[in-house]
Amino acid sequence: MHYSALKVLWQGLTGNKGWTEVWREPDPKPEYDIVIVGGGGHGLATAYYLAKEFGELNVAVLEKGWIGSGNIGRNTTIIRSNYLLPGNQPFYEFSLTLWEGLEQDFNYNAMVSQRGIINLIHSDAQRDAYARRGNSMRISGADAVLLDRRKVREMCPFLDFENGRFPIQGGLWQPRAGTVRHDAVAWGFARGADSRGVDIIQNCEVTGFQIENGVCRGVETTRGVIRAGKVAVCVAGSSSRVMAQAGMRLPIESHVLQAFVSEGLKPVIPGVVTFGAGHFYISQSDKGGLVFGGDIDGYNSYAQRGNLPVVEDVCEGGMAIMPMIGRARLLRMWGGVMDMSMDGSPFIDRTHIDGLYFNGGWCYGGFKATPASGYCYAHLLATGRPHETAQAMRLDRFITGAAIDERGAGAQPNLH
Repeated sequence: MHYSALKVLWQGLTGNKGWTEVWREPDPKPEYDIVIVGGGGHGLATAYYLAKEFGELNVAVLEKGWIGSGNIGRNTTIIRSNYLLPGNQPFYEFSLTLWEGLEQDFNYNAMVSQRGIINLIHSDAQRDAYARRGNSMRISGADAVLLDRRKVREMCPFLDFENGRFPIQGGLWQPRAGTVRHDAVAWGFARGADSRGVDIIQNCEVTGFQIENGVCRGVETTRGVIRAGKVAVCVAGSSSRVMAQAGMRLPIESHVLQAFVSEGLKPVIPGVVTFGAGHFYISQSDKGGLVFGGDIDGYNSYAQRGNLPVVEDVCEGGMAIMPMIGRARLLRMWGGVMDMSMDGSPFIDRTHIDGLYFNGGWCYGGFKATPASGYCYAHLLATGRPHETAQAMRLDRFITGAAIDERGAGAQPNLH
């Protein structure tokens, strides 16, 4: 079914009795050309682009839970491409470009809202660093504007400009950044892939890999053995556990990242605002809730829940730049499991096992990377070559010394 405003109007007038299921619920076939392990945003996007761009239709997506139960439904919905290093910036700009045409591409309302993002500046040294980042963004074709204090005050008068400890001296603004409805992204990609013949199989957990003479021939699941010409893993925070079943140890740690949303309020925040002297970011949803988050929990965990010290730290960051947040009542909070790589940057690469591919290590960048991650992973699976924007995202980069240390935090994922 093709969605349109006219279709919505007609269904409303006729009792909404003509809608069809968004995707099928097929039983797994014994064999596929490509099996994608993980039915989150990246897995669904990979399946969608495999079918749409590369004509790969004999594809299955295996999800151990239900579509949208992982990190794709547990994030703060921000999209941006304000990165610095050449290994990352062109990739995220490619992703933002895909976001801009995504709703028309897969015919689904993902509520893409390009309201902009402002990274606040609190010191002279930070202004220099943000100017450098802005220049790198512009070189890659992205948009970046360095704002002075007066301009930031015009755009965000609610910020605490008199704070002596964290003075706001300006900001780096990317007007094309913004937010997207995370659940709708999963549903849109799932619908688009399914309509092209991809099997989306929920409640199907992978329990092992069938590896014969160094070649991956398929996967063992709770619904039986499924053979495959290629197996593509993209399971975010579960990457280490899943790939361990293939005998691989990844340069990844799993940490919890908490997010929060307040009660619905009148419109006050124009876009996304980030605290430059700590780790705090905030936006406002279409329903009026303030959506915000901060640092990961410092300990390793596979649990989708966090702890109170991080809640306190996030609230302190919010109060430091916008004290009015202290009057808002918290509505709910949740946790996603982050696959933190040792340099803060992701992997899209083949493994040393023929037929087995890996996509992971997204740290904080997973949601905003969804369309580009899917496209580049599909390109690798279909052609055997990395996409031009993802050539640096190799699994062996720590062996070769080609790390992409975007945050400058080194080999401490808990500091990313």
